[in-house]
Amino acid sequence: MRNKESQIAVASASIEVISKWTDLKMLVKMRLTLLVVFSALLAYLIVAQDQMSFLALSILGLGGFCITAAANALNQALEKDYDRLMTRTANRPVATGRMSMSEAIMTGGLLFVAGIVMLAYFNPLSAVLGACAVVSYAFLYTPLKRITSLSVFVGAVPGALPTMIAVVAFEGQVTTMALILFGIQFFWQFAHFWSIGFLGYDDYKRAGFKLVPEQDNKVHPNLGLQSMIFSLLLLPFALAPYALGLMSWLPCIFAVILSLGYAYYGWRMQILKNQLAAKKLMFYSFIYLPLVLIIYYIGSI
Repeated sequence: MRNKESQIAVASASIEVISKWTDLKMLVKMRLTLLVVFSALLAYLIVAQDQMSFLALSILGLGGFCITAAANALNQALEKDYDRLMTRTANRPVATGRMSMSEAIMTGGLLFVAGIVMLAYFNPLSAVLGACAVVSYAFLYTPLKRITSLSVFVGAVPGALPTMIAVVAFEGQVTTMALILFGIQFFWQFAHFWSIGFLGYDDYKRAGFKLVPEQDNKVHPNLGLQSMIFSLLLLPFALAPYALGLMSWLPCIFAVILSLGYAYYGWRMQILKNQLAAKKLMFYSFIYLPLVLIIYYIGSI
């Protein structure tokens, strides 16, 4: 009997640990955070080339993970009441009460401190930029989402900082390549978020979020056109490494082709104005950024 009770207790404890781990992954948005870290590591490799240090790469990856995870945790703590109103976020740990707001804030705070300490290993500027990313995301972008669709412009700044932080971690200052990679990640975000906003428009509206431009209380009829325009703004940044003598022409031409493809899917959404076109734009956005950075890395070797 005692053995059976022990087995039940062990099984219950295991289930609880798994549940806590699952909630933690949801709190920090694990897959999104890993994508951000992947982009930052590629940016570091682009500038470091043969001077790359595995120790530095590991610290940057962990520091970047902690900073991004902190921003996501604080975001969920602040938006718990609104997350309950949306189908896509109703099961988040803070929204459901499986995790208290104080737990989420404490987790975010600890991750923030850990991330800043690790970024400070490189130089003070990296740590300052990391702090700016968390503060602007959690305390500027998060509340602005319920006020104006222009919040996307504000949110695009912390969203683009990871690649800049990675370059600054190696170079010690904001260099031309840091600005180029920042620009690419900045302008990439508009079509990305607008396609997501189009797909979840009713859900976001129910919670009072304004993620896409509107007209007459509906998605703006030129949302696809706007996505196309912002995708075309990637072109000068795609060509800049070659124009400035930082890279050969071949990787930049590939980046231009990918940017034109991004613009094409934005135009398709403008013409069709349906869920399928928005999904194709969204999925293209997921592959665009890592693919451009991988091409740049290969071209920099």
